[in-house]
Amino acid sequence: MLISGKEIMQHAYENGYAIPAFNFANMENLQAIIQGAEEMNSPVIIQTSQGAIDYAGAEYLADIGLGAAHRANIPVVLHLDHGQKYEYCLKAIRLGWTSVMIDASQDTFSENVSKVKEIVKVARPLDIYVEAEIGIIGGKEDDLVSDKEIYTEVKDAVNFQRETMCDSLAIAVGTAHGVYKGEVKIDFTRIKEIRALLPVPLVLHGSSGVPLDMVTKAVHSGITKVNFDTELKLANLDALQRFLKENPGVYDIRKMFKPCRLAMKEVVKAKIAACMSTDKSWIIS
Repeated sequence: MLISGKEIMQHAYENGYAIPAFNFANMENLQAIIQGAEEMNSPVIIQTSQGAIDYAGAEYLADIGLGAAHRANIPVVLHLDHGQKYEYCLKAIRLGWTSVMIDASQDTFSENVSKVKEIVKVARPLDIYVEAEIGIIGGKEDDLVSDKEIYTEVKDAVNFQRETMCDSLAIAVGTAHGVYKGEVKIDFTRIKEIRALLPVPLVLHGSSGVPLDMVTKAVHSGITKVNFDTELKLANLDALQRFLKENPGVYDIRKMFKPCRLAMKEVVKAKIAACMSTDKSWIIS
């Protein structure tokens, strides 16, 4: 059930829940996401980063991503996460992605606006959803690294969306990409202030490591899409290490990765519950 990003996000925006978005880079990773979402009857966004595309190839990820979406019995959006180059966004659009993010958040405000407008110009006539980002979310994801964090200013978010006409906006409110260091602190008041003035869905990046109750509070505050990646990788690693320790000498990758898939699926289901998107599929479809 491959659908447009606009359809899935608008429904969540209007009805007070969030769409969980999970990164994938291989088959087991993707199967865990789809199976978890189907068991929870939740709409879901499956997303690929530039790092995943460099690793597996855009065409291969399109084959498994689009195939999984078409076979799923839940609404699925295929999204490009943190596309930093125009060429990556354009290729994703050509191959069938239904949503793209152009991330120029580390550029100046005017450069960010200019780059987003270029993607909107291409994507809008094709009904491709466009996500952008303003403010800088710290941490590391793939090759995207930032040792600084700049919270999104309310007035900047409003002006940015008005100039770019992006469909959704990722904002910096205290989360961080990768593994958290220290206490998680989210500026829920800032989320509420931006949501009150901005007529488009807000996106929370760097949500791995955020306690589930804080994810839900962020959704109540006005977040419509929540990104998860690192915790799936960690669940995969933990299950693989445990299997190899308990089964020395086993070399069959089918046996190795079955528990990994199950471990990742449990993470997916927990995040879906926190986003309050359980049993929302039938409403959209």
